[in-house]
Amino acid sequence: MCFSAMSSFAGGAVLASIGTATSLSNREPSRRLFAAIPLVFGIQQFAEGVVWLTLPTAGNEPIRKAATTLFLIAAVILWPTLVPLSVLLMERTRKRRAWILAFLGVGVAVSLAHAVGMLLFPVTARILGFHIQYAMASPLPVAMVTMAGYLVATIAPLFASSVARVRVFGVIIALSYAATQVFYREYLVSVWCFFAAIASGVIWWILRERRPVVSPDASPVA
Repeated sequence: MCFSAMSSFAGGAVLASIGTATSLSNREPSRRLFAAIPLVFGIQQFAEGVVWLTLPTAGNEPIRKAATTLFLIAAVILWPTLVPLSVLLMERTRKRRAWILAFLGVGVAVSLAHAVGMLLFPVTARILGFHIQYAMASPLPVAMVTMAGYLVATIAPLFASSVARVRVFGVIIALSYAATQVFYREYLVSVWCFFAAIASGVIWWILRERRPVVSPDASPVA
């Protein structure tokens, strides 16, 4: 994770195990993508572990570049689309589905913007203190708009869900972002991914019952 190679690999192993167990124990197609979130976080943290190992040494540029690219693909391209899509697939109420679908549209736009940005602008990673700082030389106005869209796509769908436990996950993710902004702003991508990865462990709790706890106001899609 964001503090050392050892913590990245250890966290990745734990999350991959949770994600694999959650995916294998879940038999409902609508919940499979959401169940896989910890597994994807685990792979992402393994990639950052490789970044940690290769940054201080020379001669590992191809491996370092591949690991950095894999981490950022997951962090800024995959998540804005995967989160709202996984929540949408589980949602059964028409009004909430409409909202989540709108958030998915924002997420797809953000994912495309970040993909284009990674193709057009150089991406760097460096160790500062006990954290990794990722930077992409995109214009500031573009970065601000995409960041706002990123927050909408990755947090708002969790609160829009009729599954009560998913909203608990949303509260944890929102608080982790606030804490990162206050204490680790310069390392936002790495540190927030660390907090979000840890939080994704509650997905096992969310899906462990045969049917997730749903809000009283939830009604089936007509």
